[in-house]
Amino acid sequence: MKVLIVKTSSLGDVIHTLPALTDALRAYPNLEVDWLVEKNCSEPVRWHGGVKRIIEMEFRKWRKAPWQAWRQKHWQKLYRELRSNHYDIIIDAQGLLKSAAMSFCAKGKRHGLAMGSSRDPVAPWLYHQRHEITWQAHAIERVRQLFAKALDYPMPTTEADYGLQAFFQAQVSTQSNYIVFLHGTTWASKLWPVSHWQALGQKLKEMGYDIHIPFGNEVEKGRAEEIAKACGAVVLPPLSLKDIAVELINAKAVVAVDTGLGHLTAALSVPTVSLYGATDPNKTGTRGRNQQHLTVKYDCAPCLLQECRWVDVKEMPPCYESLQANRVIESLRNLVEEIPS
Repeated sequence: MKVLIVKTSSLGDVIHTLPALTDALRAYPNLEVDWLVEKNCSEPVRWHGGVKRIIEMEFRKWRKAPWQAWRQKHWQKLYRELRSNHYDIIIDAQGLLKSAAMSFCAKGKRHGLAMGSSRDPVAPWLYHQRHEITWQAHAIERVRQLFAKALDYPMPTTEADYGLQAFFQAQVSTQSNYIVFLHGTTWASKLWPVSHWQALGQKLKEMGYDIHIPFGNEVEKGRAEEIAKACGAVVLPPLSLKDIAVELINAKAVVAVDTGLGHLTAALSVPTVSLYGATDPNKTGTRGRNQQHLTVKYDCAPCLLQECRWVDVKEMPPCYESLQANRVIESLRNLVEEIPS
């Protein structure tokens, strides 16, 4: 059976889809899978090893200059690639109009979310088969349910398996003594205040741990350097996603805000404390072994807003006043036995 998966972005959403791919390959070992994905999110798909062909696109880049993308024939090439095979089943795991439209370009029976299960009111009209999936489940379980219904196998009751451990097995070291701070995220409302990172770094440094801080852009670099000045942390040089994954898998532990790299740590089973203010870990939090979630105590949390609505406060977002460094240290102790009391 030949299947096309449409899950284009973001990094966390792509990682959330990997356990469903593992389920499908266990149900049908001879399944032949292609995957349509944004180029900058494609590496985890490649690491899984269960995909025959990865169809890369750069929709986010093309939509900023659509006429140039058309003149350079990017859209035409993508269309030809999608039409080059006939699929027994096409699964739109994104559930948005753009992904449904791309599914529509491919040849085969299209499966996706039903009206009451989709965030997009138009996308379900483009599928041949629509599936009801409960909103109460975590995002990973929703995708696993969608795959099970589309491919007609019993929904597994096993823990989500991202299928990445084998790829990185040879690069695991047990000699490290550093903790990684994943401070960068796209929503301002999800940023843990710099002063909290600094306090945490100082406490961990006193306990004998090194701190490693990656960054993805100039804004994050500035924040990383600000944190590092207070605690003697190492700001890592620019790294590829694979190099970051190696850095994470060899860490003693990770502290992360709600970010795609946090989901990568869960996929790699790295001990991680994830911090949630604006978002709900029950719906989109990290899932896997060695994961702990810390949430804030605030009337409007989780607000699910990209920008905090409180403007007349000293430090943003104010909900994080209830989530201080001491709480993070306690959670780290639950994950890493060596951290002293």
